[in-house]
Amino acid sequence: MAALLQSTSSTFHGQCSAFRTTPPPPRTLPVMTVRAGVAVFVDKAENEKTYRLKSNYLEKIIPLLKDEFSYSNILEVPKVDKIVVNCGIGDAEQNKKGLDGAINELALVTGQKPVKTKAKKSIASFKTREGQTLGIAVTLRGNVMYSFLDRLVNLALPRTRDFQGVNPNSFDGHGNYSIGFREQSVFPEIKPEIVGKARGMDVCITTTAKTDKEAYRLLALMGMPFREGSGPTTEVRKKKLKSHHFDSRYKGRK
Repeated sequence: MAALLQSTSSTFHGQCSAFRTTPPPPRTLPVMTVRAGVAVFVDKAENEKTYRLKSNYLEKIIPLLKDEFSYSNILEVPKVDKIVVNCGIGDAEQNKKGLDGAINELALVTGQKPVKTKAKKSIASFKTREGQTLGIAVTLRGNVMYSFLDRLVNLALPRTRDFQGVNPNSFDGHGNYSIGFREQSVFPEIKPEIVGKARGMDVCITTTAKTDKEAYRLLALMGMPFREGSGPTTEVRKKKLKSHHFDSRYKGRK
């Protein structure tokens, strides 16, 4: 009986050996090469730096600004003080799940957990009550600020649809610049297929510059893609006339 089983097993292995094939050789994936000057925007040495924008500011931008505006002290050179990112959520009280999702998305984009912004007063026309949650905001400083600004300039803005450059007239007159986004999917950290509702956000870049011209030059050297052939313009605001200026009796007294 044992001899019969041994002969049967040897016959079975002999028949299966005929169907055996040698394993295929490992596939070699094609190596993709990129020509210099076509798709490489950052040098390899700068790409390895953790905070390349901060190091670029300290090593290159400060000497350029000091020579251009003739600063006597290096502390007079303008710098980015902070970046405030806020997002308004009108249905925050009714949609708790959407509020939590917006907080997670903004934390993923900025690298810092945002705080909830609440109403200071009750306004009946806007249907808001005092203490009601209206949105979220986050204030960035230090290395986190430079990292977010680097990704904003080099990744988020070029991914904007029909992007032709940011508006250079968005300065507030005191060296601060604001940018608005219609949707958060321009940041590579956010996957469009996972985002349930497109939410816009406002980015306010606060600098220590005294004039808009100095702030414009600072952000331009940092890589902010302003529109070509344009610059900050000083808008002369007209004096607001009061009601007595339109009164005929007041005109007759003059």
